Amino acid sequence: MDAERIAEAIVELAAARGANKTICPSEVARHLGGQDDALWRPLMDPIRDQAIRLEREGAVVIKQGGERVDPKTLRGIYRIAIAKGAD
Repeated sequence: MDAERIAEAIVELAAARGANKTICPSEVARHLGGQDDALWRPLMDPIRDQAIRLEREGAVVIKQGGERVDPKTLRGIYRIAIAKGAD
């Protein structure tokens, strides 16, 4: 899957969810790959990579436990929110 398509889907879904709300990376994966585990699960690492890139560019915010997290220390479960002003 093309990295730009993944990035577009992240921003699209996060913006649709709205300010101060988050999406799960698996929502993006299912949006792109469908409901079949064999198709969407392999997208999880590329989605993480694009979420980190988008965070650095200021398009989204990555959160853990409801708080913004530095992408350099990102480990485990996370959520994505549209950055204020990006929607």
